[in-house]
Amino acid sequence: MSLNPRITNWQGQRVWLIGASTGIGRSLAEALHARGAQVIISARQQAPLMEFVAQHPGSQALPLDVTDREAVEHAAQQLNAQGSLDLVCYCAGYYKPMRADAMDLDELLRHQQVNQTGALHVVAAVVPAMLSAARDGRAPHLSLVASVAGLRGLPQSLAYGPTKAALINLAETLFLDLRPKGVAVSVVNPGFVATPLTAQNDFHMPALLTPAQAAQAMLQGWQRGAFQIHFPRRFTAWLQLLRVLPYRWYFALVHRMTGL
Repeated sequence: MSLNPRITNWQGQRVWLIGASTGIGRSLAEALHARGAQVIISARQQAPLMEFVAQHPGSQALPLDVTDREAVEHAAQQLNAQGSLDLVCYCAGYYKPMRADAMDLDELLRHQQVNQTGALHVVAAVVPAMLSAARDGRAPHLSLVASVAGLRGLPQSLAYGPTKAALINLAETLFLDLRPKGVAVSVVNPGFVATPLTAQNDFHMPALLTPAQAAQAMLQGWQRGAFQIHFPRRFTAWLQLLRVLPYRWYFALVHRMTGL
């Protein structure tokens, strides 16, 4: 049973992707543009956005720092004035590997500002217009890109994991509040994807996907009407299982698997 309306036709759909200059967001923008969506991409760096627009006629670039609340509000107002948004996907993310014996408070807070506070800025800016669109008979969709690192605590994820756990909880709560009012909500929990962020890792990343493969998995999840979209399942299914293990078993298993 689908928890959200299935998205099977992207032709003419207005899609706002926040955090789309590289990685999953960039590949997702390319895939949606190829399917006929009207793609708006946002990120802090303007040059990659303008390059995308030059290569993808009909797309729109909107440079944006998600940590700037007023800038996010202004961007949402600007886009909603042009027409209703059918899908808003928060892809922005920040990641630095960190363990507790090398804690960096500034880095911890930077993760929080981009991964969590930035998402809240976007959610607060777009939800009122989405509710209005739903009352008019449209079916807007809000999607948050979290991570399987948010399912349970993991080594090297002291800064990153808690922010992604917050996004998962946020998406679950938003679904309960918004889905009965006609606004679809989904959360995306990728495994390892080859991006500039994961390039920092100095350990083996099992079942590593390309950004294009990740984008395809997201499209398939929205087509199924899924709430949680996680991939690749040969890897993420095990992490879903770990989520329900008692702590005694979980801590021992993670230690055995990682040696950390």
